[in-house]
Amino acid sequence: MKSPSFCCPKNICKTLILCYRAGDWSWGAIIWTSVGWSVSVGLGLLCCIYMATLHENDLWFSNIKEVEREISFRTECGLYYSYFKQMLQAPSIQEGLSDLIHDNLTESRRTINLLQRMNIYQEVFLSVLYRLLPIQSYLEPVYFYIYTVFSLQAVYVIALYLTAWLLSGSWLAGTLTGIWYILNRVDTTRVEFTISLRENWSLPFLALQVTAITCYLRPQLTTLQQVMVWLMYVTTFCFCLTWQFNQFILLVQALIIYTLDGVDFLTTTQVTTLYLVQVSGLLSVWLLQFCNSMILGSLVLSFIVAALFIRHFQSGLKTGSLLVRLGKLLLHSATVLLLTFTINYLAKKALQLRSDEHIFKFIKSKFALGPTRDFDASLYLCEEAFGVLPLDTLERLAGTLLLYPYILTLLLLSGSQLACFRRLSTMSLVLLPEAADVAYNLLHTLFYGLLAFSTMRMKYIWTGHMCVVAAYGVCGTELWTLLLNTLHCNSKLRLVRYAVPLAMIGCLYYKFWPKLMEELSELREFYDPDTVELMTWISTKTPKQAVFAGSMQLLAGIKLCTGRVLTNHPHYEDKDLRERTRQVYQVYARRSPEEVHAILRAAGADYVVLENSICYERRHRRGCRLRDLLDLANGHIMDGPGENDPDLVPSPHPRFCETIKTDTAAYTSLFTRTFQNKTFHVYRIRNEAKVPVNILEN
Repeated sequence: MKSPSFCCPKNICKTLILCYRAGDWSWGAIIWTSVGWSVSVGLGLLCCIYMATLHENDLWFSNIKEVEREISFRTECGLYYSYFKQMLQAPSIQEGLSDLIHDNLTESRRTINLLQRMNIYQEVFLSVLYRLLPIQSYLEPVYFYIYTVFSLQAVYVIALYLTAWLLSGSWLAGTLTGIWYILNRVDTTRVEFTISLRENWSLPFLALQVTAITCYLRPQLTTLQQVMVWLMYVTTFCFCLTWQFNQFILLVQALIIYTLDGVDFLTTTQVTTLYLVQVSGLLSVWLLQFCNSMILGSLVLSFIVAALFIRHFQSGLKTGSLLVRLGKLLLHSATVLLLTFTINYLAKKALQLRSDEHIFKFIKSKFALGPTRDFDASLYLCEEAFGVLPLDTLERLAGTLLLYPYILTLLLLSGSQLACFRRLSTMSLVLLPEAADVAYNLLHTLFYGLLAFSTMRMKYIWTGHMCVVAAYGVCGTELWTLLLNTLHCNSKLRLVRYAVPLAMIGCLYYKFWPKLMEELSELREFYDPDTVELMTWISTKTPKQAVFAGSMQLLAGIKLCTGRVLTNHPHYEDKDLRERTRQVYQVYARRSPEEVHAILRAAGADYVVLENSICYERRHRRGCRLRDLLDLANGHIMDGPGENDPDLVPSPHPRFCETIKTDTAAYTSLFTRTFQNKTFHVYRIRNEAKVPVNILEN
């Protein structure tokens, strides 16, 4: 079947809709396609090896001690990896699962279901797989774990490659996508130094889901439709199971589907199928997580229910002139949003759900005018990762020739889709769904781009897909046709379509290959003797059931390296835990020794670890240091020169973490120093004093 002829620029919409080719099953096409698949696997493996080598070179991971390897799993990464280690150390798989379901080590004086609270099924699955496979004598558990995560990066690159190939019809687009992903490693992934983060597990599945959706929305798909639906469900399920922020990512995706539905790029069947895939994935995770109420109370479920309900009763939404349809769409959207928030409010009231309120406090504080004193919201707002996207990110993306074709592609695609939208009242609606795959990916990059610009940590969802869109613009026939038609050079289409991406690949190779080789030749070594000394002391000098209090980040490492009981930890998705964390952090506030002692004893702590890096913090500006956040929450003026709000008052007590080191009688009667080095001070908490009943309410 011949490819359709392209129209002049005024027929942009028809051009985008009709410029797909039928399948070609000649031997040449089969060989060419096989080469494309081989290149995708090669790029995926290259990315995997590249990340693993950087990780090895940065830490000299193969030659450091076991305790140093475990310390390298910083902050919440250490907490997640500890459950993989715990499952391997259990006498049996059944006992390991039972210990996770009835855990009393992660939060002192509480028994919690970790499989319900946290997204750690990946650690459970890997530990079971490692125990069952005959590889124990060949591969250490830690390597089995990290190699699995690095292998998922290969899956990620292959998924991006396939999406670009599907959109453009050329696997050269996939090649350019994989190269851009690797060259922009700083902005596309952080897996080499945060291996256990949930996003490193989940984003490959999100990329696979986008590939499946793109394939599902292609105009000539018939026999593979059911396969794509099941693939969308499986990838959505895996994505949701491996990351606790899944509901917010799916909410953005649901908004994309809603927008495409509103402008008539999707059929009723496609809209319903995509929504039901999301709901099925979430409910499957809800069942596996022992009916986790956060999922039922999620905004995305409320939105999907509202959208489907209102859509069913507004059958005349897509009729009339353009202005009439716009008016109907605005009214429809307002009704959906009102019903969404009503359903969500009632669901949270019925479930008594307050676990995710800190996220909405953060969003409210981030976009509201003026500062906030809410401790939980301020913890997020003061971290660079939750700030706006810095401009140097765009400079780096421009340096790899990614930003310019991306912006050009966005402009041309946006103009084309707007042209389609303006003709909705006159065009044949049967043809419109045939542009849905391009429209979906356009909205995907726009919506997640806005998310990335507002919150820097979310850029890793955007930048990978950004490579896809830019490669589609460079290698696709549609956009080149529009440009060449304008220049009256239609005959050069085939030449330009292949020459430009090959020239760009050659340029990138010439510019960055020496830098990559230099980067891979840089050898460093893990060096943190103070933390190693602390972990060794805890393991050898304290009881196995001792309870430790301290910062969330350090306690995750203590859990992994020593197996001791914690008062709090970095998984911040529980209201009671957040309140306990704020109370434990009073060791860095201006509180009396009696108050701090009572707080720690109420949490069941036997030891408290104080960190000089927090007590004398200089990393954050004034007002964002942890001690400042505590002072503001307690109504006290902050340290150092600068203005204070008029309602703040001086504290009657000195700062606890500083004054306890003076060893005055008021402190030594309640706390005994048992360990210290340049970074850490550990105090045993005496249990003679009585704990006031209302201390945790202050």
